[in-house]
Amino acid sequence: MLNELLCLSVICHLIPPPPPPQDWNRTWHVGNPDLTQCFQNTVLVWVPCLYLWVCAPIYFLYLKSHDRGYICMTHLNRAKTVSPGGGGGCVCVCVCNPCPEIGASFLSRISFWWITGIISPLLSTSMFLNMYRDVQINLNLNLKVLKLYAWELAFKDKVSAIRESELRVLKKAAYLGAISTFTWVCAPFLVALSTFTVYVMIDERNVLDAQKAFVSLALFNILSMVQVGFNTLSLSTHFLFLSLVCLPLFPGSDSISIEDGVFSWCRNDAPHSEEVLLSVRIPDGSLVAVVGHVGSGKSSLLSALLGEMEKLEGSVSVKGSVAYVPQQAWIQNATLKDNIVFGQERKESWYHRVVEACALLPDLEILPAGDGTEIGEKGVNLSGGQKQRVSLARAVYCDCAVYLLDDPLSAVDAHVGKHIFEKVVGPQGVLKDRTRVLVTHGLSFLPQADLILVMVEGEITERGSYLELMARDGAFAEFLRTYANKEQEDDESGDICYLHHHHQQLATVRTEGEVKLSVFWEYMKAIGVVLSCVSIFLFFSHHFASLFSNYWLSLWTDDPVVNGTQPSREMRLGVYGALGASQGIAVFCYSISVSIGGILASRYLHQSMLYNVLRSPMSFFERTPSGNLVNRFSKETDTIDSIIPSIIKMFMGSMFNVVGSCVVILIATPLVAIIIPPLGILYFFVQRFYVASSRQLKRLESVSRSPVYTHFNETLLGASVIRAFGEQERFIRESDGRVDHNQKAYYPSIVANRWLAVRLEFVGNCIVMFAALFAVMARESLSPGIMGLSISYALQLTASLTWLVRMSSDLETNIVAVERVKEYEDTEKEADWRHDQSSLPPGWPTAGNIDIRGFGLRYREDQELAVRNITVAIHGGEKVGIVGRTGAGKSSLTLGLFRIIEACEGEIHIDGVNIATLGLHELRSRITIIPQDPVLFSGSLRMNLDPFDGYSDEEVWRALELSHLKSFVSGLPDKLNHECSEGGENLSLGQRQLVCLARALLRKTKILVLDEATAAVDLETDNLIQSTIRTQFDDCTVLTIAHRLNTIMDYTRVLVLDKGEMAEFDSPSTLITKRGIFYKMAKDSGLV
Repeated sequence: MLNELLCLSVICHLIPPPPPPQDWNRTWHVGNPDLTQCFQNTVLVWVPCLYLWVCAPIYFLYLKSHDRGYICMTHLNRAKTVSPGGGGGCVCVCVCNPCPEIGASFLSRISFWWITGIISPLLSTSMFLNMYRDVQINLNLNLKVLKLYAWELAFKDKVSAIRESELRVLKKAAYLGAISTFTWVCAPFLVALSTFTVYVMIDERNVLDAQKAFVSLALFNILSMVQVGFNTLSLSTHFLFLSLVCLPLFPGSDSISIEDGVFSWCRNDAPHSEEVLLSVRIPDGSLVAVVGHVGSGKSSLLSALLGEMEKLEGSVSVKGSVAYVPQQAWIQNATLKDNIVFGQERKESWYHRVVEACALLPDLEILPAGDGTEIGEKGVNLSGGQKQRVSLARAVYCDCAVYLLDDPLSAVDAHVGKHIFEKVVGPQGVLKDRTRVLVTHGLSFLPQADLILVMVEGEITERGSYLELMARDGAFAEFLRTYANKEQEDDESGDICYLHHHHQQLATVRTEGEVKLSVFWEYMKAIGVVLSCVSIFLFFSHHFASLFSNYWLSLWTDDPVVNGTQPSREMRLGVYGALGASQGIAVFCYSISVSIGGILASRYLHQSMLYNVLRSPMSFFERTPSGNLVNRFSKETDTIDSIIPSIIKMFMGSMFNVVGSCVVILIATPLVAIIIPPLGILYFFVQRFYVASSRQLKRLESVSRSPVYTHFNETLLGASVIRAFGEQERFIRESDGRVDHNQKAYYPSIVANRWLAVRLEFVGNCIVMFAALFAVMARESLSPGIMGLSISYALQLTASLTWLVRMSSDLETNIVAVERVKEYEDTEKEADWRHDQSSLPPGWPTAGNIDIRGFGLRYREDQELAVRNITVAIHGGEKVGIVGRTGAGKSSLTLGLFRIIEACEGEIHIDGVNIATLGLHELRSRITIIPQDPVLFSGSLRMNLDPFDGYSDEEVWRALELSHLKSFVSGLPDKLNHECSEGGENLSLGQRQLVCLARALLRKTKILVLDEATAAVDLETDNLIQSTIRTQFDDCTVLTIAHRLNTIMDYTRVLVLDKGEMAEFDSPSTLITKRGIFYKMAKDSGLV
């Protein structure tokens, strides 16, 4: 057994070394593609591999106890296989089995070494390319940004390029796999040929009769089945170890209070690269405010306190438990109540106090089911401010000793922010006795802070109370004097009108019954009808050659013996070898044709699914769990890539084996036809019962896999929050529970396999028994060669029947992947991206006039209008502010302008053109938005600015200069080629917002929409952005959903929305004079 273990251990050495340690913490807040892929591999590969490892000792024992005996035949003395040619047989054994302790044939060993030495590295490459493909899966989760910018085609090309790289590796693996298939399929024949050749050529008196030939063939065929299992074991083991190699060891988290701390996002960063130098002591129960410009390190300070950054020097400690509120709220796909309680014990009085303090009571009255409302994935049913308040309520409810609050007040309007500060964070709030570290851009809260930390470029440059810092008359005091009078906050961000509508996520569809023939036809069309027919012909050619070669062998064994020899042995041997060569050629060709056909089908289906997903409206993504999308683009695509072509090869081989065996048996012993019908009926019922059960088990496994991915992606998004609250074990248990539920379908499938094996063995043994019985009864009319041929095929029939049923079941269950991929063809689609005959004037829009006439829209057909009866005329070059309370319809109106949601009444005209008559890309590429949530994609900074490469580097640098990012980007090692992590998590939120501003400056369209674009930046940066917009977009029409009312007080006009309708529309001064809704808002903000 030592040699066997050494042979298997080579798999580990052939696996390429793991990639260098990556910046895991930096991308931890998003679905890190490498980690996601490793999770998928670990979940989906370990169980089958463990099953194979249980079977491995049986394989080895089978080989040790039978292989040498089958080839030498020393224990079959009655068959006289060795007899006078025993010396030649020993030579054959030495040639075919140079390492006799292993017991496998030489050709079998070649196949094994070929797979582990050549194909395994290719599979490793394919696996890592899968990881890069999974990066693109996250595009589907941020498609709103792609649609707003009309970037779908650019990112479709990016995904397709990565996909083509993967398919090139799969094609190379297909060629090598064809050679491997050739070796293990031809191994029994070549061993038989070499054995017969040595036997008959070493002594002319050695006569090859039926007894020797067909006993040997039967044993060789048994060996071939063991060899297939051995090769399967080697490949599965490779994937098992590869899934472990990919998993990194994550650094542990330290506790809090910083002494001479030096922190970095990655231990392997270059010296002084993105380091944070900190030294601070925070007294118990104090309120500490952290202020600074965009990118100064405020959020990094909290990350250092949480242990999310690498500590290079110094010490960090904490006293008591920690609660964390991130800058971008993390919301679970659960009820609002469950999001707040977060696995803690339910305390009703404390719960109601927290809900009231966090200003959630009015929202509970609006939500359909109160605090039992399902919030949806990523909180799609809540506005941005509501999500932030739920996130804050979660932290407050946990009643911890230390609170780290990353700018939670920037997402709420002035009066709500004041309420939260007074009731929660401030000196009289529910957290007054707790230590609070508050990152904020709100200057009005600073006088109440016990300690203020001023951060500049990753260091604390000033510290002290408000009065102390003002007395020093430093940079902080100067900043306050400049911006204190301008600092006004208004209007809750993220008005996404899902507030009134309780979205239901689409449940994962679980189909039942047989797979429709149309699914097989779709797959055949994806391969190509011609290539499919060629593959079938090659299968037929191979099995016909195999059948005829065995028939030829039977004729050879029936040749008369003259003077102790067979005169035509050279001719017989030559034809037998030629027939074997034709088998090998056919095997190689059909293996290539099926593999290439599978790649063609996979390319077509993946491209079709990607195109259909990109064409789907936003409502589809809001109702579809991300796990479903991940499942389709990962596991289902991998099934189509690799599993289905392999199953087709085995299914076709088994089917032709069964048909060939039945034909031979019926020709040799026609009486067997008597028992074929009853056995056929039994076989049919066994097969259908097994296939139906196996198919449904596969569907159950597929359906239960999506929640595993959804929970895992959700956990990755909130990993820092989970760790901060110490809830790792609960989430691990939840993940384990979902994985266990997913694997519940696996054990019954193994039991079903055993159930099938017992019944098919019975059917096969009946056929063997009756074939032998009828052959003995007809011995007077049957030649020994034909009888041996019949018995030989009867012995193979059991295994062939078993494989046929299993492969037909596997084909039917795995073709479900095609069915699930094709599901997205039937989803609702957006309007065409472009119209073939566009009548747009050159350079449209030239003036930027917007004429909205009786406009209204709704999110779903069964819901009320979110916006109704809006009629306004905006002239080119006007600067118009859009304001209103939560749920007023501000963002809904902008979504209608971009046709993210189609109008159900009225029209919008831009420069006299009805936008409903345009293609979506024709519209969206000619107007620009700076969205509320700044989203970056995995790739270079330049790609995120200009994915179509339509601008020169000089233009890009100019845009970065105007957006106040030039100095930052110039300081990066790779500059424009700086690699952004998924979601841009290696940039601060404010820096990501400035990147979005740079995008707008590059596009420089006549219409610009700002959707709460400065909510996450400090006042000075906000002032710079507003200055840039006023100068660079002076001749453009600018629509601003206002966050700070002071930013729109000098605008031409202000549109005030209330409950989805236009309430006021005039200049700011006129609206204040009228003392209406706008006047009240301005008064709340201290502007009047």
